[in-house]
Amino acid sequence: MMDLNLIPDGGISWLDASGPDSAVVMSTRVRLARNLTGRRFTIRSDAASRRANIEDVVAAGRDSRKLADASIIRLDEIEPLDRQLLHERHLVSKELAGFSPERAGIKEAALITTGKLGVMVNEEDHLRFQCLESGLALGEAHRQLESIEKELGNKLPFAFDPEFGYLTSCPTNAGTGLRASVLIHLPGLVLTKEINRVLQGLSQVGLTFRGLYGEGSEVVGNFFQISNQTTLGKSEAELVDHLSTTVRRVIEYEEEARQILMRDARLVIADKVWRAYGLLRYARSISFEETMNLLSGVRLGVGLSLITSLSIYTLNKLMVFTQPAHLSHAEGRELNETELSSLRAAYVRRVLEEDSTRLA
Repeated sequence: MMDLNLIPDGGISWLDASGPDSAVVMSTRVRLARNLTGRRFTIRSDAASRRANIEDVVAAGRDSRKLADASIIRLDEIEPLDRQLLHERHLVSKELAGFSPERAGIKEAALITTGKLGVMVNEEDHLRFQCLESGLALGEAHRQLESIEKELGNKLPFAFDPEFGYLTSCPTNAGTGLRASVLIHLPGLVLTKEINRVLQGLSQVGLTFRGLYGEGSEVVGNFFQISNQTTLGKSEAELVDHLSTTVRRVIEYEEEARQILMRDARLVIADKVWRAYGLLRYARSISFEETMNLLSGVRLGVGLSLITSLSIYTLNKLMVFTQPAHLSHAEGRELNETELSSLRAAYVRRVLEEDSTRLA
């Protein structure tokens, strides 16, 4: 199995809950899509062209300031379980990992990463720059990407059209090639039944929402990924500012909903929170979906100061480390569903007890 020490900070520094509004916003991700001039898009290229893409991007990265010491992981040379683990950490897309129905299997593909900053090579586009930050930090993530994109752009010719901007494999990404998203926890809006009104409002201002792992994934644990829907017609800065402003408004709605719940249904909410905590503390077998839903209740309790013996960082860590590839990696082998459910429950019990003891 892959040595996770090869990835700076394990690629999960964004879990530390140190960013702005981290009690509500788990993480921020910004991506920039770029393609190399004179080469076919990845979906139509041959093996030799894809290998050349990797070689050129790796060479440019080594000659840059931000990626000079980055780790290079060839996804076509590691096991499916390792690729799944990288996907569970949000370091690679399901397309690059070879799990997308449209791109079954894995071909020449690579991840160049410093942990929170990296480049996916030979995904849907030749390059997908990516930055992950804790909390609501769209401006900082965009600044990081601007810097690295400029460094590599000075060495690699990116496909650009004066009218349409940066050219991408999918027309919906053309223009800036920017996709920014925020993973946000909205249990208050769900419980007050205001969530549909808020989500409908997003579409009216050019934004969209998805599940925990973006397009095609389900919403679990009341976590929504809010992102820009268009990339053409506005600058990168305008797209980032618009998303940031809208997300701040959603945070205000969520905080108002939580206040209403505490005013009108305090005992009901307290019971829901502590039931969720009790199940997590004592369950002997639990699915990932149930874990996420219970963690949502506990996270709400921490946010409302009903539970004071847990940290947001611990809850963030449980969301990632209770996933199948992480549990299997810890055991050194692939686990079946029964084993996963049992080991997941044991891991959650241990972490919650350690954290409550540490903070007591």
